[in-house]
Amino acid sequence: MAKISQKLRERIRKLRKQRGLTQEALAELARMDPKSVIEIEGGKRNPTLKTVTKVASSLRVKLSQLLD
Repeated sequence: MAKISQKLRERIRKLRKQRGLTQEALAELARMDPKSVIEIEGGKRNPTLKTVTKVASSLRVKLSQLLD
C-alpha cells in the first residue's frame, strides 16, 4: 500500500495534468514558489496542510479529494 504522501503527490500531478496546467502555472495559481510544486510532486518535500489547501483550491477540488 502506497504511503499517504505518495498518493497525495500522485493526485496533485494527475489533477494538474488533467487541467492542462504546468507545475509553474499551478504554483502561480496557488501563489507558491514553482520549486515547491516541483519538490512536492517529486517527493522531496512534504506539504503543510496550508499548502495542500492552497493547491486544492487552485485545482478547484475539495481538500478531501486530495486527502482521501
